Amino acid sequence: MKTAIISGCRTPFTRAGTHFARLTAIDLGRHAVTELLARTDIPPETVEHLVYGTVVHDPQAPNMAREVGLGTLPENTPAVTVSRACASANQAISDGVNLIESGYAGAVITGGSECLSRIPILASDRLSRTLVSASRARTLGARIRVFSRIRPRDLVPVAPAIAEYSTGETMGAAAERMAKENGIARQDQDRWALGSHMKAHAGAEDGRLTAEIAPVYVAPRYKDIVERDNGIRPDTSMDALSGLRPVFDRRFGSVTAGNASPLTDGASAVLLMSPDRARDLGLKPLGYVRSYAFSALDPGGQLLQGPAYAVPVALDRAGITMADIDLLEMHEAFAAQVLSNLQALDSDGFCRKELGRPGRVGHPDPDAINVMGGSIAIGHPFGATGGRLTITLLNELKRRDGQFGLVTVCAAGGMGFAMVLERA
Repeated sequence: MKTAIISGCRTPFTRAGTHFARLTAIDLGRHAVTELLARTDIPPETVEHLVYGTVVHDPQAPNMAREVGLGTLPENTPAVTVSRACASANQAISDGVNLIESGYAGAVITGGSECLSRIPILASDRLSRTLVSASRARTLGARIRVFSRIRPRDLVPVAPAIAEYSTGETMGAAAERMAKENGIARQDQDRWALGSHMKAHAGAEDGRLTAEIAPVYVAPRYKDIVERDNGIRPDTSMDALSGLRPVFDRRFGSVTAGNASPLTDGASAVLLMSPDRARDLGLKPLGYVRSYAFSALDPGGQLLQGPAYAVPVALDRAGITMADIDLLEMHEAFAAQVLSNLQALDSDGFCRKELGRPGRVGHPDPDAINVMGGSIAIGHPFGATGGRLTITLLNELKRRDGQFGLVTVCAAGGMGFAMVLERA
């Protein structure tokens, strides 16, 4: 039994610190799920599970999915939060597929949300231990003695780092290293970034991209409405991009703010059903999940090369080859990461040595990759991007009369994801 994808939508993706700065990931998630229910016109009680992804967890709401569900679905609908770095929404979708194909559910809402404008700020380890000790002190004098051990440096807040716990390397530094090791030129990275902005702008102007967006009336006054992604730069150019300084290796580097995805706020929601449940409700699916695969590699190596390992497994499980893929949606964490993965998939040497295959896996023509732009232009709310990729791909397969599409995502920890979708 294949899982049917009925519909999906998302909020606008906005740069952190802009339109959604006063909202939370829960607010954004509720908006996306509410809009999905309205678009599909199904009773909320039809949904049997909510599986939702996020990366930067709110300590006050550790199961964010439950809070999203309590604001949108009946209170007896189970909800679980999943987290697989940038592939968190893909994990949510995969878990929904597993529930449906095992017969444990007939309808599941999946997706994810992230509000990087509202990251939790932590106390230092020393201050944290001091506060715990003070709470256990029985007298005022004992508390004073505990607090007397605090030093000014202990009061400095600690923000979550976008870096590998195991190696300490940031994703940007890893992308920079991959660019050098794989010979990815600065000009090629900037050219890919320019294409991302131009295609996203075209998709927004002709309504293809905005059709998947649920406009947001921003609290608390609800007078400002956000209808579009605000990271798309139609005014950029190769000259403008080439003039930006490298960020992670200022002397010899090639990764810049212009050829990398920005920190972003946003949410997505995707409705999955068994084919029988969809038929009973009179709903026509957009498509079906044919297969998926996850991969993992040494984070000290090619950190963001996971898709190159996951793709052939997903294709094999789907019973097709890359030649059958009509469209590819590849998450653009960095242009260097995209180009490195495409290079690997098209390399006989890589595929023989790393994948144990007789030759290259290949990839679609670049004109069939990220046809409405990607995360560099549209933005990347960590927990939500997988939902956007899935719905954008299915919508474009329908418009272009294609049959098979492929979604890929790189993720922290040296992980990768690939999913084969088939148009209904």
